[in-house]
Amino acid sequence: MLPREFLRENAARLLREMPERFGGSGLETYTDLDAERRDAVTRLEEKRRRRNDISSLRGKPDPAALAEMKTLKEEIRALEERVEEADRKLAAVEKQVPNVPQDTVPRGTDESANRVERTWGEPRRFDFEPQAHWDLGPALGILDFERAAKIAGARFTVLSGAAARLSRALIQFFLDVHVEEHGYREVLPPFLVNADSLYGTGQLPKFESDLFQTREGYYLVPTAEVPVTNLHRDEILRTEELPRLYTAYTPCFRSEAGAAGRDTRGMIRQHQFDKVEIVMFVRPEDSAAAHETLTGHAEEMLQRLGLPYRVVTLCTGDLGFASSKTYDLEVWLPGMKAWKEISSCSNFESFQARRASIRFRRAEGDKPDFVHTLNGSGLPVGRTIVAILENYQRVDGSVEIPEALRPYMRGLTEIRRP
Repeated sequence: MLPREFLRENAARLLREMPERFGGSGLETYTDLDAERRDAVTRLEEKRRRRNDISSLRGKPDPAALAEMKTLKEEIRALEERVEEADRKLAAVEKQVPNVPQDTVPRGTDESANRVERTWGEPRRFDFEPQAHWDLGPALGILDFERAAKIAGARFTVLSGAAARLSRALIQFFLDVHVEEHGYREVLPPFLVNADSLYGTGQLPKFESDLFQTREGYYLVPTAEVPVTNLHRDEILRTEELPRLYTAYTPCFRSEAGAAGRDTRGMIRQHQFDKVEIVMFVRPEDSAAAHETLTGHAEEMLQRLGLPYRVVTLCTGDLGFASSKTYDLEVWLPGMKAWKEISSCSNFESFQARRASIRFRRAEGDKPDFVHTLNGSGLPVGRTIVAILENYQRVDGSVEIPEALRPYMRGLTEIRRP
């Protein structure tokens, strides 16, 4: 959430300079709503002062003063209702306004304006036509899309045999590196969250259609970002407690309401998937450097697995609602012949912290300041399995296991059909 004072001064500028991000957010009416509220507040204060002046008069009020007091009472009540209504309207707009992009974010209306920052690794040259994972997996007997559709519906997958073991191996591998080498504290949060948690991270109210909700009002987590960021909701941390680094494994659930027709085949865009998330709480002056560090931690996972990837800065029109800057890591999938996003590493600055009231105090007696929050995928399990299958496939249809995972696979070096 952006401060009201900031929006008051910058609403028109944001609409003018970045219509691709702020158009349709409600900022078009914000200036008029705010002016209406301030006018009502000014008039309310005047009426209250007049009421206090009459009340302070000595002696018995004359009939004219009594009549004015009655009128003032009605006018004050009406103005209080007007201020409350204006506050509700302003708050409703403020909940829908996205974060302000950093100056280094490229301008553009869609992903075509995203900027490639760097690449790592060389895409493998095959002396045969590489297969996509949706052919490789079923041929190996480890991915079953048909039975998953029978059990649940489209956009689900049954993993069996080596794929199920590979899934467990990746979760353990990611967590081990992040905890033992990168310094994150592992947590296992609830997989169901309340509406306040989703509001705090920015999924509600704007993206409710992308969430699964239970009859009891809970929501299935779309990402561990939600429960982990809300660990410190409504708290004031001490400056010496920062930075705080967390990593968590959770299953994730998304309706993919806004992804009609995109990556409908295979495992790229599923309703249910597993992911290891990395989350940081830092001081404002440290967040830019922390963003680079966090992104590097996600990159290291791909490097250890030997998967070629590129780092892309998302443009203003492609940037997530709560983010001020995002690096997407896109892995090369030779079977699909495309770069596909495998991790998004974002700096939210104080946007989430304002919504969730996560603050810190620099010194005893100081006024609390908002922390900056950051998170990234470190990494998603399903898309990593896809990348391994497609990049490590052989001409006979078998798949090599990356060396970094072999200790987690009980020494298994390859996947063949049983």
